[in-house]
Parts: sequence; C-alpha cells; structure tokens
Amino acid sequence: MTIKGKGYFLWKIPQVLGGDPVAIAEKAVEAGLSHILIKIADGADWIYNYDEEEDIDYVTPLRNALRDVGIQPWGWHYVRGDDPIGEASLAISRMQTLDLDGYVIDAEREYKDSGKNQAAKIFMDELRRELPKTIIALSSYRYPLQHPQIPFSEFLEKCDLNMPQVYYEQAHNPEQQIERCIEQYSQIDPVRPMISTGPAYSNNDWRPSAYETNRFMDKVRELGQTAVNFWSFDYALRKEMSDVWGAIAAYDWPYDPPQPDVAEKLIGRLNQKDNLHVAELYHENAAHVTGARTVIGIDAVREWYSVFFTQLLPNATFELTGKSGSGNSRHFTWTAISDNGVVSDGNDTVGLREGYIQYHYTYFTIDE
Repeated sequence: MTIKGKGYFLWKIPQVLGGDPVAIAEKAVEAGLSHILIKIADGADWIYNYDEEEDIDYVTPLRNALRDVGIQPWGWHYVRGDDPIGEASLAISRMQTLDLDGYVIDAEREYKDSGKNQAAKIFMDELRRELPKTIIALSSYRYPLQHPQIPFSEFLEKCDLNMPQVYYEQAHNPEQQIERCIEQYSQIDPVRPMISTGPAYSNNDWRPSAYETNRFMDKVRELGQTAVNFWSFDYALRKEMSDVWGAIAAYDWPYDPPQPDVAEKLIGRLNQKDNLHVAELYHENAAHVTGARTVIGIDAVREWYSVFFTQLLPNATFELTGKSGSGNSRHFTWTAISDNGVVSDGNDTVGLREGYIQYHYTYFTIDE
C-alpha cells in the first residue's frame, strides 16, 4: 500500500484560490500532482475546513473536483493525544463521510507529554478497528531520535506509510537531512515505507530555493521513494514562493493517475454547477429520463441541467453515497443540499457507449 507522484498538504481551503474547488483542481493538474492531502480535523472536536455557521463542508466539493481530474484526495488530522478515543471517533467519522483515499496522522509537540504512549496505542487500535482497509500514514518530525518522548513505534505499528517532515529550515542541505532522517527512522521499529515531505514555505529570512527543491526531489527518487510531499499548497502559491512552485510543477515524476468512473465524474461536475460541462459526459443522442418525462439529445440534456441548477436545486452541494456496476452499466446513489431543499434519496442508473452516457435514469425527491 503506497502512493505515487507529487503531492501537497493543503491547510485552509477557503484561503486557497478563493476556495474554488475547480480552480484548485486545475492548478493541481498544471503542477502535475497525483495527490493532495487536505486537513479534515484538529484534535477531538474540531471539524476542519467546515463552516459551522453556514453548514458548509469545503472538503466534499474539492474531493469531487480532484477526483474528476484523476487526483487522489487524502485527509490529514492534527492530533494531541489528550482524548484519543474522541480523536479516533472524529477521524473515523470524517473519513467514512468524506470517502478519501488515505488518512495522515500529524503528531507533534503535544505527544511529547508524559503518558502519551498509551494514548497513541488506544488511538491507533480504535482507528484500525473501524478503518481496516484505509491507507494510514504518520507525519511527524524528521529526526525521531531527537524527540524520544513521541511514541513513534505505537503509531507506526498500525500505519502503512511514514511521511516525515524533512523541513531543512535555516539550512540548505536537503540531501544530508533526508539521509539522516532515513537513518534515524531505521532505528525505530517497525520500519515503514517512507514518503518525505519537503518545505515549500518561507520562515523569516529563510526559504528553500528552486535549486534546493529540485535536489530534494532528486534525492527522494534516488532513494527509491515512490512519492514526495510538500508543505504546503497554501504557502507555495504565494508570490515569494513562485520559483519553488514552478520547480515542483516542472519536475517530471510520472505516475499512473486513477481514472475516475462516470459516477465520480458526474457528481464532480454537478458540484461545478455548469450545465455545459455536465452535458459533455453525454452522447449527442443521449436519453435523459425522470419519472415525469424523457428528453433526447444533447441540447435537451443541457437545458434540463440548466433548469436543474437554477430552479430545482439552486446552489446545491452533491455527494456520491454509493455505486455499483461494471462494463457499460452503472448504478449510484447520491444526496444534495440546496437553497430549495434537501435530497436524501438520489438514485440513478446510467448506460454507457464508448465511455459516454447514452441513457440516464434519475430519481430523487426534494424535501424542504
């Protein structure tokens, strides 16, 4: 279980490109990314990238937009260990609700407090019990022997990957720091496959150069790591980091992107609320069927989605809740929250021809 290619940690969705999920996905494609790790939780109570007042979860539309372009969405969670059961419950809830491709534990200074070894064990046992098939990674300090209080072994025992934060702040020797990081983690049992995270930010007068960033990626690949991460998407887009962003974007790291299925593509485009973009998934003579009527042809499909977005479910957020089928037939379920009401029973069947939708039956009711 691993990950391939280039990726970024992303901290605050609303502060990146205006929070526009499509713009973020397009920027990620331009940079040749294979994955983005999105903050989904903090501690035991804080649902991250979620607006409680407006009841808006910013992760869901970004997840859909990323999957629509073949980029894997992961989640990361800053944990403290004061309430390991609560933190595990929040992690499980978020991962099950969001259906992300992997989960990253960010454990730092709070886990240096006494008694945290047992907290880490409780947290990981609960996490693995409820998420047995999820890829789980640890993100923590680059030099574990300098932080002996942190229960690295308890975390790594039930992790699949190790994503150390190799932030060579106030220095310019990425190769040596990666090697030292690997050497120290080799003394921690168990040893897990490593995916290094490098710096794409500035701190006071220090910043990595584009040259150092390329050297960092060269060294990671030389050591056989299948992927590389950077902290963070938020910072790297700042004007003063443009050369580092450009270096990462230009770096050739081939990977086999997962191909989103028609259900993910359709839900992703519904969240973009563009009837023309949605209609591109259909054949020219496609049939779109509801309990009330059937329309034939791409123009009629475009018109139906125009009404769908403006009158039936204005400003809606859609979520894929289940899917089945193979070959040229798919069945999937979905929900939506809109200004006009809530859909909890979306139930669709599509037939494909040459990869495009030839037939689409949709059923849903809107509850105010």
